[in-house]
Amino acid sequence: MSEAIALLPEWLPHQHWFTAASSRPLGVRPVAATLVHDGEPRVWHLLAEVTHDDGADVYQVPLSVRNERADRLDHVHLGRVADGHVYDALHDKEATAILLDHFADDAPDTGGLRFHVKPDVKVPYGEPSLVLPGEHHNTSLAYGDAALLKVFRRVYPGLNPDLELNDALADAGCTLVAPLLGWVDGDWTDPTSGEVVTGGLAMLRGFLTTASDGWALATASVRDLYAEGDLHADEVGGDFAAESYRLGMATARVHETLAEVMGTGTMAPSDLRDIADAMSGRLANAVALVPELEPFEAGLRVHYDVLRERTEPVTVQRIHGSYHLGQVLRTVLGWKLIDFEGELLAPVAERRAMHSPVRDVAQMLRSFDYAARHLLITDHPPEDPAHDQLVYRAQEWTQRNSEAFCNGYASASQLDPRDEPELLAAYETDTAVYEVVFEARRRPSWLPIPLAAVERLAGR
Repeated sequence: MSEAIALLPEWLPHQHWFTAASSRPLGVRPVAATLVHDGEPRVWHLLAEVTHDDGADVYQVPLSVRNERADRLDHVHLGRVADGHVYDALHDKEATAILLDHFADDAPDTGGLRFHVKPDVKVPYGEPSLVLPGEHHNTSLAYGDAALLKVFRRVYPGLNPDLELNDALADAGCTLVAPLLGWVDGDWTDPTSGEVVTGGLAMLRGFLTTASDGWALATASVRDLYAEGDLHADEVGGDFAAESYRLGMATARVHETLAEVMGTGTMAPSDLRDIADAMSGRLANAVALVPELEPFEAGLRVHYDVLRERTEPVTVQRIHGSYHLGQVLRTVLGWKLIDFEGELLAPVAERRAMHSPVRDVAQMLRSFDYAARHLLITDHPPEDPAHDQLVYRAQEWTQRNSEAFCNGYASASQLDPRDEPELLAAYETDTAVYEVVFEARRRPSWLPIPLAAVERLAGR
């Protein structure tokens, strides 16, 4: 196993779910290693401490080791060691079948690795797996059309927020999320304290066979609008406002259920000042990284200063935490919310903390703006003669769907997020600043999207 671990420093930086940057070679050492299967292929469950420029994290890297090279797995081939060829086990269908079999009552004992099944659910043993595309921080496997195993790549001691909230919602009978079938947790040696800790490793949920991605549906609506340049958003056959309304209702009902089963709290004015200070600090860092923000800095800070002056407390609860159109699925039974992990680059304690539900609303409003504007970047750049007219149409689409979402939310909740305009604007500003940094680092060509929002929020 030590030879296989030695392959990781070279392999990890090329994986889309590995988020750490390092100007020096990564340090990798195991903090837990379990032999899950001793046949062909041999399957190891590995948790490794990875040291990089910003510190250290623990990553989950299941590995399969085969005697002979498998051409179909060349895209996840780590290398060859004395025991055989090493692969990312989550792409190896024989290895993933073995993992699923461990949810059975009579599965072999795996020591510090534990598989749990919710009562009265059916696990689809024998179904082949397929790695789903589009995952940025984790790896999800679809087992036929029956179940999805979401494997958390970067892991932490304690409850994983996605598993924690899905479990709470499932026990409350909430039908607005995918049904939870089971989960995996395990033990490892904490690199800092040297103590044995426990954390969530994977979540098995029902596969939503009729689901359509919210982002895909919204951008199809925008594409229809752009194709009918003389029509308004409410005149186009692909108008999305009714779906936005229903999504607002679903969001409010999930928030309501989370408040009921996990409780609520109060954010005092002093806490709001701390929130404002944190937002202000993120803005300062963003300006240093993205000079295009500097002309808008003073206008953006106004939204944070309003929070500092507030004297009324704010009710807080557990929320989604990273809410956008890619985190919702439309099925024949309505909208379903997924991926409750929160912002994955934030500390896990922050992701499990209570926040105002207005934060989720603000993030979804920013997602509507992205859906409306992204085609202006990819298909209708400024040199397109229709660009200016389509900018107006994009603003109109965003406004229409944002209002519909908030109307739907208010119809299903005692809270209308528009009744908290200062809080909504502060969270929307903070989200836009985050987006500016993200696009500057990852997709510079998309930077005009959040910069347009920044200009609006700064009152320019």
